[in-house]
Amino acid sequence: MKFEDALFNWLQIKVVSNARQDDQAALDTLSFFEQILSEDHGLSDYSIIRTDETMIHVKYTKEGRSKLQLYPRELGEQLLTDIESNPKYN
Repeated sequence: MKFEDALFNWLQIKVVSNARQDDQAALDTLSFFEQILSEDHGLSDYSIIRTDETMIHVKYTKEGRSKLQLYPRELGEQLLTDIESNPKYN
């Protein structure tokens, strides 16, 4: 899986797991993407450091260097929106 895809997928499931802390499937999926980021892409740290009106700020460390990636908030929260709008998952 490409790094950009793995980080974005991690972001989306992180948003879901933060909002649905009792959702075991979300927690398991989060763990899966964390493993990909660590083992396949060499990230040692990654977190959402800020969410403002338009962007989600993700900070990560790769090869000893900290980097910042910004994602449109609407895209980062889309999976949560889709889950919450489906009565099957609520």
